[in-house]
Amino acid sequence: MSDTITVRGYVATDVRSTTAESGLAIAGFRICTNERRYDREAGTWFDGQTNWYAVSCFRQLATNAGVSIHKGDRVIVTGRLKVRQWVSDEGRSGTSVDIDADSVGHDLMWGTANYRRNLQDRVPTGAASGTALGEGHEADDLPADLDLETGELAGTASLESALADTGDGPDDPFAVSGGSGSGHGTMGG
Repeated sequence: MSDTITVRGYVATDVRSTTAESGLAIAGFRICTNERRYDREAGTWFDGQTNWYAVSCFRQLATNAGVSIHKGDRVIVTGRLKVRQWVSDEGRSGTSVDIDADSVGHDLMWGTANYRRNLQDRVPTGAASGTALGEGHEADDLPADLDLETGELAGTASLESALADTGDGPDDPFAVSGGSGSGHGTMGG
């Protein structure tokens, strides 16, 4: 049985990156989660229980985490939960809570991030239509003015047409405006 868990917390240690003899990239770090509660009577926030997790990343996720995640970052981790008992040579015992991560990312509730695709996931410039980009993705699915070298849109026309295709109505505060953009919450040109 495999338990999947998603945890939001702080990176508490530096990311340790290594490569196994087989060539497998491995990275690991610890995260802590802290429950915050509001005491209505005192009118203040206070910290509750702190939980600690050891996070293990493998393959490309390990490589990406090693260069992207830093001590103190707020992250979201999704993966398989493993709880195990341990006993040291000195007779101390305890419980270790580990996560074999499937995904790790910055928690955008607290800051911004700049995403950059892996080079092996990018399609070379001039690639034929229909070239495979990875599982389930084809070059035909991409916007026409996407720069395949950087993964960025060349202009706002693609953004506007992509958002227009969502079927958003005129009452949608995030709808794309084709006019001067004078309406509140619209993106126009």
